[in-house]
Amino acid sequence: MKAGFYPKLAFLGIRKNRLMYFPYILTCAGMITMYYIIVFLQFSDTVTNLRGGVTLQEMLKFGGRVIAIFSCIFLFYTNSFIMRRRRREFGLYNILGMGKGNIGRMLFWEYLIISVISIGAGLVSGIVISKLAELGLINIIKSKLNYNLYISGTAVIRSVTIFGLIFVLLFLNSLRQVKFTSAVMLLKSESTGEKPPKGNWFIGILGAAVLIAAYYLAISIKNPLQALTMFFVAVLLVIAGTYFIMISGSVLFCRILQKKKNYYYKPNHFVSVSQMAYRMKRNGAGLASICILATMVLVIISSTLCMVVGEEDSLNSRYPRECNMSFCFAYQDSISDMRIDSLKKDIEKVTKKQGISCDDVYEYRYIDAAGVLAGDTVDIKPPEKFNAVSSEAVGLIIVNLSDYNRISGVNEVLKDDEALMYTNITKYDYETIGFNNGDTYKIKKQLDRFDMNSSVSMVTAIPYIALVVQDINKASYDSGYNISFDYGFNVDKGGRAKEKMYSRLGDMFKDGGSLRDTYNIVSFYYDDKEEGREAFYSLYGGLFYMGIILSIVFIFATVLIIYYKQISEGYEDCMRFEIMKKVGMTGREIRKNINSQLLLVFFIPLVFAACHLIFAFPVIRELLLMFNINNVPLFVVTALISFAVFGIFYVIVYRITSNAYYNIVSKAKE
Repeated sequence: MKAGFYPKLAFLGIRKNRLMYFPYILTCAGMITMYYIIVFLQFSDTVTNLRGGVTLQEMLKFGGRVIAIFSCIFLFYTNSFIMRRRRREFGLYNILGMGKGNIGRMLFWEYLIISVISIGAGLVSGIVISKLAELGLINIIKSKLNYNLYISGTAVIRSVTIFGLIFVLLFLNSLRQVKFTSAVMLLKSESTGEKPPKGNWFIGILGAAVLIAAYYLAISIKNPLQALTMFFVAVLLVIAGTYFIMISGSVLFCRILQKKKNYYYKPNHFVSVSQMAYRMKRNGAGLASICILATMVLVIISSTLCMVVGEEDSLNSRYPRECNMSFCFAYQDSISDMRIDSLKKDIEKVTKKQGISCDDVYEYRYIDAAGVLAGDTVDIKPPEKFNAVSSEAVGLIIVNLSDYNRISGVNEVLKDDEALMYTNITKYDYETIGFNNGDTYKIKKQLDRFDMNSSVSMVTAIPYIALVVQDINKASYDSGYNISFDYGFNVDKGGRAKEKMYSRLGDMFKDGGSLRDTYNIVSFYYDDKEEGREAFYSLYGGLFYMGIILSIVFIFATVLIIYYKQISEGYEDCMRFEIMKKVGMTGREIRKNINSQLLLVFFIPLVFAACHLIFAFPVIRELLLMFNINNVPLFVVTALISFAVFGIFYVIVYRITSNAYYNIVSKAKE
């Protein structure tokens, strides 16, 4: 054959099937763009030099891997739509005398053209908007940006290597399908449809059972650590249950409707239910994929948006003042009034020497521990014996009444055996609370809030109980208890003066410090709110940015699956369209019938996604607690906004793709 024959034939095949190839190439280029941007940011000097840049780079590294793996799986999935459409064409070539080897050469050039266009377009767009993407990241984390423009060689090499390998695998898979399929089967392949398991009671009931189990697991999780360990189990169960229900349960539902004679044997229901059963049987797997992708987008965006919006509240919870110090002592008498007053005087000497005025002082003594809650008793455990993942695990904080009254601005009165209680777990219904050291307190009052958050924020990974007692020094504390004092204040000076203050405090209280043994200090650390702010913004903003990038990739995938469903069904419904015309249905009735099917079929994933998001709420809330986000109304609002925006976008995509479906059917009719 003449030179250039196969490239020309390949280009002609792509052009003739542009309805299938153009969105495919566009999506490939989009995913390559996203991957290039992620790798570009991962190795960006700007990100490297940020406070918290190492954490941000690890997140970007993880995001790059997710995009690469997802792209491979998704492109294989969508490539099957194209191959299914092209097999008949390949079968015709084979019957007309073109051997499998010749078809393979043509496929090689097709994939070469597609890969070059996709990778080239993806890299060009990635390079063009990479600096804009970096600007967006820096603005989200509220840092400073340098305006040096450059192309990341590492990002280019990795993008070409990974997506080049994916296209090679796609080509080999397509070649395998052509090689091991007869010409007759190739000609008939377009009418075979997807081959998911047949709808039956076992798979349908199994899907419902698996989904109920996932929902139960989600709502029964009681603490963030448990949520972290069980999250992926719940995700796998949700995915399996969704696929089983979409593939088989929906077919069963249609069959049940068919058995209801009063409903089924009506003109508007007879055709609609029959075709919907066939449509769901063929497209259950695709609709389940749309549902899972939609759920992923909603969960990622709503949770990360909640973190970004609530980051300032989280920061204030973790750092109640600009300068925050925490002391842990070896002995209980170290938090007596006399010892604490002496410690504060030593701190004030350092601040005055640096010319720093301490305002709005924040201080309190507390005992913290962790254990297991059994009824009305907390069994305190030493750290080496404490299992934080246990469903009964609980953190404990005991504070002095005088400190609580001063900080909260109240005037509560307690007896020696009484306590005020605040808990973030299910309502505590007992009248007393006891400990394995023998102490027992009567619960005088349940508190609606607990403002002493600096230490509490450290234990939000598990449920906690905060107790306010008349005098924490009157109880006996054994192994497993930490005896601590928090001291914070705002300053009128920063810069060098504050750095010298921290240095001098470290010389006094850290390991080897001059006053460490004097006060029996086990550990001492200080936190600066401004430094913490940068780390917070870097972490929360980075997660939100990753959420945006991953959501864009998943939306690409969702749109392409919906589009291919509409296109492939448009070609397959041409014959049925003509048959309905011949049996007497008007064009208006046919359009109304098809529109009702499309509405039901393509909005089922959105309904399921909403259900998944609702039942995922407890898990997401527990995970957000690990980031000091405990604002439930805020998460509800961000979830509703995310769903509303995504729902509007979904409707727009549906309208555009359904018009493509109608155009194909109408042209076939003509």
